[in-house]
Amino acid sequence: MENKIVALDIGGTSIKSGLWCGGELTEVREWDTNAQNGGSYVMERVKEILRGYRGYRAIGISTAGQVDSKKGRILYANENIPGYTGMPVREILEREFAVPAAVENDVNAAALGEARFGAGIGRSDFLCITYGTGVGGAIVINGEVYTGGTFSAGEFGGIIVHPEDREAGSPFSGCYEKYASTTALVRMVEKYDGDLDSGRKIFERLSEPGVYALVDVWIDEIVYGLITLIHIFNPSCIILGGGVMAQPHVIRRIREKTQCEIMDSFRGVELLPAGLGNRAGLLGAAWLASGLCEEKNVNPTIWK
Repeated sequence: MENKIVALDIGGTSIKSGLWCGGELTEVREWDTNAQNGGSYVMERVKEILRGYRGYRAIGISTAGQVDSKKGRILYANENIPGYTGMPVREILEREFAVPAAVENDVNAAALGEARFGAGIGRSDFLCITYGTGVGGAIVINGEVYTGGTFSAGEFGGIIVHPEDREAGSPFSGCYEKYASTTALVRMVEKYDGDLDSGRKIFERLSEPGVYALVDVWIDEIVYGLITLIHIFNPSCIILGGGVMAQPHVIRRIREKTQCEIMDSFRGVELLPAGLGNRAGLLGAAWLASGLCEEKNVNPTIWK
């Protein structure tokens, strides 16, 4: 009997879901998170979504926030989802639906999705970095995510790139994600033209010299972090995710600039765009949950 897995990817803006079976993702849906209503509201939203699927044997959750993946609990979440810190996600879902649940940080889940089904196929070791509202990271070693001592390894957004902008008591001031995220790009270009309030609008006007120059400054910020990570980890590959990395110009310029700034002995590193788009987290969560089916040999869910 095929193991059917229902997977959810919980973000600050939207929740994506799908049914995974035999390596194929079907019944893909998307809802607004309405995260401003808080963590408890989000969990009720998740339950409602799960009730819309039938015949699954396990649940896979990819979620924003730092996650204790052993306990399936949110260690820390920022103000994007108020009251989400400490949420026992796995316990809540297993009690409600009587099937095992795997819970993982969204970037870690995306890295696992890329490792099994996307740009990371055939690569046992790589870094995965996503650029969006912030900058997220994951470290894959021997095909598994390295989580660190407290399940929070890969906070690449916290690399200090502008120490002159550090503020006491503000851990992320002067740090990578404040300058290299898509949010940072939009913030910078809006000062040039207030109509350019999204990445899509910015790249539609990339041919304008003023816009091109600002995008190039932002790409420099991305490269600063990559230089540090390449020289620390010496990876064979870095997978770059987030919607903005679908822009061929961005990937091309990142490659050009990075190769000029790293030591000769590190220039074998490949910089690749993510291959799965916004489904990487769903597929990674489904893959993790499929392992629970094998471990526990669970019966089909009672939700029929």
